[in-house]
Amino acid sequence: MESPVQTEEVYAIPASYRKMENLHILFWLVKDISWCMIWKTLGILMVFPTLGIALIIAWRTRALQSELAHNLAIVFWISANSYWMMSEFFGFDTRPVGHLTDFKHLAIIPFSIGLLILLYYYLVQKPRETQVATL
Repeated sequence: MESPVQTEEVYAIPASYRKMENLHILFWLVKDISWCMIWKTLGILMVFPTLGIALIIAWRTRALQSELAHNLAIVFWISANSYWMMSEFFGFDTRPVGHLTDFKHLAIIPFSIGLLILLYYYLVQKPRETQVATL
């Protein structure tokens, strides 16, 4: 029996990259479990490999605009998440900043940067890519 002709583009990554991504998930889960359980030292230590691997993944995927956008969004997500965790660990999360917000709410800045990167990709970059592909 013949296999159907593949018309969709295939995205493949090297096994070593996949292993790094899987390790990244493990570090991220340990960081968030540490936050949940208030294991301050482990939670803070896990920020470094979690964020470090996210940066490496973003760097390695920089040639593919879609992958880069999503991986940068993850970098900013982890940054926001880690800041929020540390604000709670060190007890400054509920201290007011000005009249409108608390320190933990400053995590909205990196969260928003990640969201803006994705919005730019989906509203500007991806339509350009689609337009070029159809020409």
